[in-house]
Amino acid sequence: MIVEKLEGGMVDTSNSISNRYAKLLEGSWLAQFRYGSNPWMARYVYSIMFLLANLLAWAVRDYGPSALTEMKRLKSCQGGKDCLGAEGVLRVSMGCFIFYFTMFLSTAGTSKLHGRKETWHSGWWSAKIFLMIALIVLPFFLPAVMIMIYGAIAHFGAGVFLLIQLISIISFITWLNDCCLSEKYAERCHIHSMLLATVAYIICIFGIILMYIWYTPQPSCLLNIFFITWTLVLLQLMTSVSLHPKINAGFLTPGFMGLYVVFLCWSAIRSEPPDDKCLRKSETSRDWLTIISFVVAVLAIVIATFSTGIDSKCFQFRKKEKQEEDDDVPYGFGFFHIVFATGAMYFAMLLIGWNSHHPMKKWTIDVGWTSTWVRVVNEWLAVCVYLWMLVAPIVWKNRQVDVST
Repeated sequence: MIVEKLEGGMVDTSNSISNRYAKLLEGSWLAQFRYGSNPWMARYVYSIMFLLANLLAWAVRDYGPSALTEMKRLKSCQGGKDCLGAEGVLRVSMGCFIFYFTMFLSTAGTSKLHGRKETWHSGWWSAKIFLMIALIVLPFFLPAVMIMIYGAIAHFGAGVFLLIQLISIISFITWLNDCCLSEKYAERCHIHSMLLATVAYIICIFGIILMYIWYTPQPSCLLNIFFITWTLVLLQLMTSVSLHPKINAGFLTPGFMGLYVVFLCWSAIRSEPPDDKCLRKSETSRDWLTIISFVVAVLAIVIATFSTGIDSKCFQFRKKEKQEEDDDVPYGFGFFHIVFATGAMYFAMLLIGWNSHHPMKKWTIDVGWTSTWVRVVNEWLAVCVYLWMLVAPIVWKNRQVDVST
């Protein structure tokens, strides 16, 4: 609400807080970064810092042995081998996690723009950049045992991130469907929603056909056939439940969820080891397509973390209509940082293939049978959560009726 007022020039000049933020938003990005606290600018700066941590972890994994010879002097690195490769990724991830978890502890519960916590979240960049660098360097002095313990915890943290991201995506899809079905936009959005749903189903079916062609070159590829066929069954199941007379959620939400589960199925199959006979074009040479795929995957991690971090309302299961005030924070700072903290664990798992003992080739990400099954389970869990969100209102309603009778 305050963002709209600031951008629309509707701010009362007598209000010092709103006036200060209005002046900040009128300036350049560099001016917003250098002067004063600005929560809208801050979220992008945190994302850039997160991206740089991702790239550093990748560089330590792929180019550490040749570039980081100074690590041999560190006793905790034991000649350099324990600070490179998978362990190097975990050390960078650990430092990144500690930084964002510290920010979570120091900003949780912030509700107003003029408090000290908001100033710390949105400003003091020199101090926070120094703090993040120091925290990323610190794990390289820790013994390998502590890093392995963090790696075990990171499996759980990465799973939490996937769950938060899943709920955020489903919440957005259901919100979009509710908006289109509301009385206010029903007539205007009817044609658009049907068109979007049709396009979504066409892409889903086309994607499933392509996966049959690309990833089942011979009848012996039973696992890939099962993955793809089960995805088709799940798409039909979601559509049937959504169109049930008692639910009547329409075609839009199962269509968009179909896009998501088809993407997860494709990601799972693509995560299979490249020497598998059921993957066509399985050459391991580092060509331009491999590099582009890696860059897109890294950017996707950052974008997914950013979009999930600013969606704290996805966990407000009981929606309460509350009038926002001009000095309310635009997003939950604590939730934002805890998502980035778990995201730090998530990118570590992708770079090491969810297994610290699994060797990863250069310019690869999320490759290995562990990665494949994580994606597959995530797909099945997504369908279960979506179906529960459809059925839950009816279940609770029936329980209330039974209790009242």
